[in-house]
Formats: sequence, C-alpha cells, structure tokens
Amino acid sequence: MASHTPGAPVFAQPADLPEWALRSVDLASTRLGAKALFASDDFFAEVARMLNPEPAQFVPGKFDTNGKWMDGWESRRKRVAGYDWALVRLGVKGVIRGFDVDTSHFTGNYPPAVSIEACVSESDEVEVLKAASWTEILPATPLGPSAHHLLECASDAAWTHLRVNIFPDGGIARLRVYGRPVGGLENAAPDALVDLVAMENGGRAVSWNDASFGSSAAALMLPGPGKNMGDGWETRRRREPGNDWCVLELGAPGTIEKIEVDTAFFKGNFPDRCSVQAAFVSGGTDRSITTESMFWHTLLPEQKLAADSIHTYVEELAKLGTVSHVRFNIFPDGGVSRLRLWGKVAASSARTGS
Repeated sequence: MASHTPGAPVFAQPADLPEWALRSVDLASTRLGAKALFASDDFFAEVARMLNPEPAQFVPGKFDTNGKWMDGWESRRKRVAGYDWALVRLGVKGVIRGFDVDTSHFTGNYPPAVSIEACVSESDEVEVLKAASWTEILPATPLGPSAHHLLECASDAAWTHLRVNIFPDGGIARLRVYGRPVGGLENAAPDALVDLVAMENGGRAVSWNDASFGSSAAALMLPGPGKNMGDGWETRRRREPGNDWCVLELGAPGTIEKIEVDTAFFKGNFPDRCSVQAAFVSGGTDRSITTESMFWHTLLPEQKLAADSIHTYVEELAKLGTVSHVRFNIFPDGGVSRLRLWGKVAASSARTGS
C-alpha cells in the first residue's frame, strides 16, 4: 500500500508539497495553540478563519450581514493609501522553512501580493507587537487566484509571532507556516523524561498506509487528550491479510523508556494489538525511510489493546539505545487517539535525515 502525504486533514496540505514542507509541521496550527491576534481590517471574513485546520470551503449562496461569506480572512476594498495586515502568534516558537499562502476560492478578491515579517515576543498584546522590531522573512511576493502558493523562507532564526501583509487588500483562505519547533527538547534537562514524538517538540508523521477515518497519523502526536473519535488516527476495516502502520520521526533522537497508547473513544473499532519498531536513521528520504522501517528492530513486542483505555508499557520495552524514528503497527486495523513516547534526549540532539 502506498504511504499518504502527511497532513490532511489535520493540516489541510496540498498533495504535492516540496521536501522542505513535508519535513516540517504547521507552526500556525490552532491545534498547537496558534492564534490570530489582530487584523487591520477583516470586514468580510474574520482573520481567525485563516488558521482553521480544515481545508477552505466555498458555500454557494451563503451571505452574512456584510456580504458573501468567505472561508478565510478578507478585508474590504481599500479606498485609501496603504495595505492591510494581520498579527499571528505561532503555536510554538520555531524555525520557519516556508509558507503555504492559500487563496482557494478567492478569485476576484485575492491580494496581488503578500509579504511576511517575524519577531520574538513574550507578549501577545497588540500594542506591544505593533511596537516590536520586525524582520522581513518573506519579501513581497505575487499571488494568484484560488491557488496554493508554496513559498520557501531563508530565515534561520526562531520566531514566535508573524505579521502578514497583503497588498493592498483582499482575502487569504488559509495560512500554513511550515517549520520545526525549538525549545521543547533543546532545553530539556539531561535526565528529564519528555515526550520525544510530541508535535510541539518537533515530532512529525513521515508516512502511513491508511487514514480513511478521522485524521491522519499526525493526530497521534497532537497536544492534550483526544476530543472525540474523530480526533485520532483511524484506518478502514481491513479485508485482506496484513496490518496497518505509520512511521513517525522524533523531535530529536533519544532513548525511549515508556510508551503510552491511548485508545480514547475507540470502543468498537480499537486495534486488537499493537507493536513498535525503532531505529536511528542517518540520511535518506521519507520514501526510503518508510521502506527501511519494515526491518527495524522491535522496541515493543505485540501487545493486546482494550477499548477506550490508556495502555502504559515500561518493562516490555527492548533496550535499543538512541533512536530517531519509530514504526507504530496496529493489528489488524482500527483507531488510536494518541501515542506518547517518553524518553531522554540524546547528548547530541541534532536531527538526522532532515
């Protein structure tokens, strides 16, 4: 079975993402705590919609008191000099690799250009951010109608807030900010147990064989407990031999000492069993890593699972030392809400294979 492109519907990514985006997480995901803080104008469509994790929708015939309802951020037609802009707090501080400025369904009302600035701030207060020192990380770039604009960023610094400028006005359906979180694992104490695969710590879904229901395998790494049966990774009912699987990259290489498998809300559709394989990977692509994962050493042998429960494994784990990736196997199919891989960051936490 072919692996699926990471992200949809958790991050609503287009199918043909470049490598720099595939190897990143969406730092502007509301699931990580990102928030739209301010817009100079959002008369037609409130700026918070721009960060909605679901794909942008067009609803024919839907109007509100200000006009046609649009799924995104849309300002009114500007009749004075200047341009519109918005302030966004990233979910976690991170190094930004690039953006998807998505103008889906904005045809005669998209902005002709966009630029993005960034800063580091301890405050979300709008007045404080207005006075902050901003650095341009994406120069003014042309936009087109109803399209995903995948724009690479050359900045190597880590940022907490963005200022999105549209010239002179118009609408953006979605903004995705592809990058890698910093601070979560880099600042961990040497003996501290941390969730090495948590998305806020840089964990990333590399591939998975199926995600027919609910969210992609990336949902396994989201913060907090699952909210319902749709907030997790669930595969279709398997009608042939074999089992389902996903490959995950840790936020930094480390030694896994405890595993938690949470089947919250999955009652008549939880997997019968699970296992975990792991390896330290130094190089390759997502495709080659997925192929190699079939032959990785077993970290957790097959374990029986139960409905709507948190399963904790410590003594059952093999001592594999430092690993960078895991393959989570479920038998034969079903749904899992969250996967936590508690461990210690390796002495050198530099990522490999990125």
